Amino acid sequence: MKLVTVSEMKAIEKQADASGLSYAQMMENAGRGLADIVYAVGEENDWDEVLGLVGSGNNGGDALVALAYLAQAGWRAKAYCIKPRSDELAQRFLEAGGEILLAEEDDEFDSLAACLETADILLDGLLGTGIQLPLKPELANLLFAAQSIFASLDEPPFVVAVDCPSGVDCDTGAAADETIPADLTVTMACVKQGLLRFPAFDLAGELDVADIGLPDDLPALTQLPRFVPDVEWVADQLPPRPSDAHKGTFGTALVAAGSVAYTGAAYLSAKAAYRVGAGLVTLAVPAPLHAALAGQLPEVTWLPLPHENGFVARAGAISVTQHLGRATALLVGCGFGLEETTRDFLAKLLEAKLPPLVIDADGLKLLAQIPDWQKKLPTLTVLTPHPGEMSVLTGLSKDDIQNNREFVAEKYAKEWGHIVVLKGAFTVIAAPDGKTAVLPFASPALARAGTGDVLAGLIVGLRAQGVDAFEAAAAGAWIHAQAGLTALSEVGSAASVLAGDVLDCVNDVMAEVQV
Repeated sequence: MKLVTVSEMKAIEKQADASGLSYAQMMENAGRGLADIVYAVGEENDWDEVLGLVGSGNNGGDALVALAYLAQAGWRAKAYCIKPRSDELAQRFLEAGGEILLAEEDDEFDSLAACLETADILLDGLLGTGIQLPLKPELANLLFAAQSIFASLDEPPFVVAVDCPSGVDCDTGAAADETIPADLTVTMACVKQGLLRFPAFDLAGELDVADIGLPDDLPALTQLPRFVPDVEWVADQLPPRPSDAHKGTFGTALVAAGSVAYTGAAYLSAKAAYRVGAGLVTLAVPAPLHAALAGQLPEVTWLPLPHENGFVARAGAISVTQHLGRATALLVGCGFGLEETTRDFLAKLLEAKLPPLVIDADGLKLLAQIPDWQKKLPTLTVLTPHPGEMSVLTGLSKDDIQNNREFVAEKYAKEWGHIVVLKGAFTVIAAPDGKTAVLPFASPALARAGTGDVLAGLIVGLRAQGVDAFEAAAAGAWIHAQAGLTALSEVGSAASVLAGDVLDCVNDVMAEVQV
């Protein structure tokens, strides 16, 4: 799913119209796709009454088309229009058996209240992507009235927003106070970037995309570098698992991780590499950690490393280098700590010819202390910083990074020549060639120590299997986020989700993706 600005979406539609797909046909396709999604929600819940808030623009047109289809399918359908509409869409809706009510004839919003009391679904097609805040008084009053009516109902209708919840700025994610929170937002053709920003994300509910018939080869669409991965995209990135495979088929991930201060990081990252499908995982840890971890990870092969007080020592680089022969990917940094001897280990290790590399956590902070580190990494190394680590690598403040996440990730991916996975709400994965993935996930369930180690293990496990760097990073991040949401549903409280819970739920996500 492409991720677009409002102006980019307008350019796409304009080019599509010029190429023969008329605006009218796009609206018809959008309305039909919207109706199909609403109908499916109704079938699942035994609902068949819908009320549409209909504006005077294209979103109102999409809503009217959808309402006409639903009326034809036997639904009780009403359209509450902000202004009278005498166009063909309104006539078609009436002929299908729908009913139109006018806001200008409902001064006290009594008719709106009566409709909302019986409606199963509210289709919010009042305002679209072109709004400017603050809202005009008549629009704000209508939305505020709807909010008030909702608050008075024991069972308010399920809200489906058309393209975006009315009152959301689809570029910035800002939202009017009067915006009605949606349970489901059906966005047309592409995800609007503002929907993956706060507060809009919290108002949009679940996201779905309706096909409006755009040609797959439309230049204005294909040339866009940003996209939102979905389950189909992730499934396409995973390597096949033939029946005659052996462990060598799926590669060897060598994981250099851990210290006496962070024993769990080694466990989480190594097991995650296995869970995502690596054929063999070798865990290189400071020697004292072996005894603590060996019983918990019987599938792992071990490389005890020289250490100083439980932290990887510089001499450990020689041990790791000597065991690179079978490794098809290498992860460095999880739970390392920030000791000088471990920094020297990393500097020495970078002198060797390394396999595809992933660097995470303390490894990134140590990396920042090595002169010209960008030039010493293997091609398209995957770097997985959270905002604090990105601040150390770039010198930018965390606020500057958070306020410009896509821009910062893209800028430094290009400047460094490596893959940047900027973690956090709406994780950004950026490649040097400009390709960028933005994940549609934001959950406090992943705001817990150790979850980053799981992510790093997933990425190196995919790299070990031969998945390309950008695809491994984006697919690994998607699997990780989905595992976090699955853990949340199983545990029941975001405050109680542990990194181990996320790791345990990778199985469920992999089963879904590899159906």
